Amino acid sequence: MAQDTKTLAIGKVVQVIGSVVDVEFPPDGMPSIFNAIEVKFEDLSFTLEVQSHMGNNWVKCLSLMPTDGLARGAEARDTGAPITVPVGKATLGRIFNVAGIPLDDKGEVKAEEYWPIHRDPPAFDEQQSTVQVLETGIKVIDLISPFAKGGKVGAYGGAGVGKTVIIQELIRN
Repeated sequence: MAQDTKTLAIGKVVQVIGSVVDVEFPPDGMPSIFNAIEVKFEDLSFTLEVQSHMGNNWVKCLSLMPTDGLARGAEARDTGAPITVPVGKATLGRIFNVAGIPLDDKGEVKAEEYWPIHRDPPAFDEQQSTVQVLETGIKVIDLISPFAKGGKVGAYGGAGVGKTVIIQELIRN
């Protein structure tokens, strides 16, 4: 991640309302929209994302984790970049939170690439225009009601009809 030569600003938390956190920065150090803000308070660490500039040098941020324990006056540091997550083969079979932190107790991820969580969609020439069938490996689904790749599918029914088992098999396959 390339940083520009300006010094990254340090602000302070001025208001916490659930997952919405307002942070005040110096007038010459306002972070850009979608920048990641790191807040360290006592022994806690929080990742915020700038959503809007409110005026009076305040930015409205969304916390990507519970804000329990976060208080006014905590130091907030602009990272100068958006939140990025690891991508590639190193992430296969791993479980991450939205900030790209592994949750599966398998240690650090050794990914070669990190992508921002906000990206432009692929160009039309990079998208497939034909409908493809998602082979689930479950004979009844593939034969009776095949799923379209990239489409939405709902599982509904009464208690004990096997919705959870079907979903578990889809995940396994």
